[in-house]
Amino acid sequence: MNLLFASQIEPAERWLPLLERALPQDRIHLEPRADIDVALVAGPPKGTFGKLPRLKLVQSLWMGVEKLLEDPELPRSVPFARMVDPGMVAAMSETVLAHVLDWHRHFWAYRLWQRDKKWKRRRQFMAQDRTIGFLGLGELGTDAAGKLLPLGFKVCGWSRRPKSIAGLHCSTDLAEILGMSDAIVCLLPLTEQTRGVLNAAAFARMPAGGCVINLARGGHLVVPDLIAALDSRHLAHAYLDVFDSEPLPADSPLWMHPGVTVTPHIAALTEPRTAVPSIVENIERVRRGETPLHLVDFAAGY
Repeated sequence: MNLLFASQIEPAERWLPLLERALPQDRIHLEPRADIDVALVAGPPKGTFGKLPRLKLVQSLWMGVEKLLEDPELPRSVPFARMVDPGMVAAMSETVLAHVLDWHRHFWAYRLWQRDKKWKRRRQFMAQDRTIGFLGLGELGTDAAGKLLPLGFKVCGWSRRPKSIAGLHCSTDLAEILGMSDAIVCLLPLTEQTRGVLNAAAFARMPAGGCVINLARGGHLVVPDLIAALDSRHLAHAYLDVFDSEPLPADSPLWMHPGVTVTPHIAALTEPRTAVPSIVENIERVRRGETPLHLVDFAAGY
């Protein structure tokens, strides 16, 4: 088959040697052609899909697909698969654990006091005193939640559809999860239903002294509402990895706010070494005439 690698962000040199080794019988191209069977995409150049008339599969190299869904040329009649990469899942769980522990052990505050040369202590909490709430219980949320449980944290989660996960309190009632969560971890897909979900009303439902960890999309967060919740000290800290405008503009108040930790959208990157087997599996399914895995629901938006 003819495969197209189309990305303005993912470096082809990291992917092509692995793809060529795993798919020696196929031909991989870097420019659109009329005979392309499978498009491997992440931020493809504008107009890419309009040049692929015989496409059998669009395979995203990323888990988030909202930008691709905005492309009017994305063919709705062609199977569209999102990436489920074990390496990305592991990296996201590491980031969640790092931020939860940073907040739980007050290291964010000790860094500020070190800067000001203050020798102060904060009250110590046990993990069992804290409830960590997840918004989104897909592959990422479920894995990260499961890794917090052995540390002694109570864990709960909200999802649009009912779920049952061992050790977790799962609910489709967002207000319930917000009300019981000392820390909120957002790992939702960005849809019209989830845009702005991290807002003043949500923060007001959370217990005082908690934190917000947004590792999903910038559109989930209402920034002025977050700053107000931090300034009032209702929230202790926020960890933000994603933003409406990236790179984060130099004049954003988030850069210098003492209650915010900013990272440059690095919570979990697709890892070619672990992602290529997922790509190969879907290509082989197309070759055999079978349904690819992890297909996007166009109506749901993820």
